[in-house]
Amino acid sequence: MNKKVLAIYFSQSGQLGEIIDHFTAPLIEAGVSVEKVRVNLKENYPFPWTANGFFSVMPNCVLDVPAELAPFELKERKYDLVILGYQAWFLSPSIPFNSLMHDAKLTGILNNTPVITITGARNMWLNAFVRVKKLIHATGAKIVGNVALVDTHPNPVSFVTIFHWMLHGKKDRYLNIFPPPGVQQTDIEHTNVFGQHVLNHLNENSWDTLQQQLDADGAVKLNYNLMVIESVAGKIFRFWAKMIAKKKNRLPWIKLFKYYLVIAFFVGAPIILTIDAIFFKLFSPRRISAKKQYYLNLN
Repeated sequence: MNKKVLAIYFSQSGQLGEIIDHFTAPLIEAGVSVEKVRVNLKENYPFPWTANGFFSVMPNCVLDVPAELAPFELKERKYDLVILGYQAWFLSPSIPFNSLMHDAKLTGILNNTPVITITGARNMWLNAFVRVKKLIHATGAKIVGNVALVDTHPNPVSFVTIFHWMLHGKKDRYLNIFPPPGVQQTDIEHTNVFGQHVLNHLNENSWDTLQQQLDADGAVKLNYNLMVIESVAGKIFRFWAKMIAKKKNRLPWIKLFKYYLVIAFFVGAPIILTIDAIFFKLFSPRRISAKKQYYLNLN
């Protein structure tokens, strides 16, 4: 019987769509029926963004406020595998993905279905993945694999290049000095290796060792310093989101948050990492190991 796979995602720039194209290529070549659905919001966000426009979605994103999706259709009532593509916005699942996971058309299909999650992120995706797992588990689906592609350039470099991309819409070398933003092209193309592993497990209808094989080929790499920053930043973002959400005029507070974030990134983050290195990193190996496992567990 021909296997049926659904790959559903949102993408502004097209990067996640390209990742999914390479990821599913081995399945398509093997004759698997792969249905790709790129969803959008009814009132879609502009791309490129304005700075205030981008930061204005932060409260609703962090507080899990969904938006109305544009109509979309699914060809089947049941699939052998669903591939869910998502983005991390403000250390949270993006508003389009959160909205998708509240859509009855998809949630009904996900029940008792194996799911693979895949993201293309700047570099911080852990907090978002924890919440993505909760959204998926609430549908009765089982996560059998996870792929997290990131920009592997140093954190300050990717901070600059991602804003160049978002505000200008160009995936080029900013000032002819910085590298191109986003996930490196070689890493995007490498996802067809992950797709081959998925094909083998799909044919066998057995998923137990899939993540081990994906990890062995570099599907998920956890950066300890970024994990430390995320664990603190997630709480701070939630504080700001709740505060701004209560304001009648959000714009002044959105601008304040924007400047706060830049200061926190270049001043606060190094301080956090220094404190962690002095008081925790060398003396709490078990705590660190448990924290890593918390972020990496699928279910």
